Amino acid sequence: MANVTLNKVIEDFRKLPLPEREYVIDIIEKQLIEAKREAIFRRAKRAVLNLKKGAVKKGTLKELYKDLELD
Repeated sequence: MANVTLNKVIEDFRKLPLPEREYVIDIIEKQLIEAKREAIFRRAKRAVLNLKKGAVKKGTLKELYKDLELD
């Protein structure tokens, strides 16, 4: 079902005049950037929560490697 919708979008996009295609691409690029920002925000929020819970290991690189060797 989604594939049919995607094909329709692509087909309709090809029918647009060049200036409108450029406008659509600009909008899509901005939406993609915003989606990436939101994903980074969610990851950062989870990282802060994990840090507060104490679920994050801290130390020097040498200490972290040593800890990995113990696992």
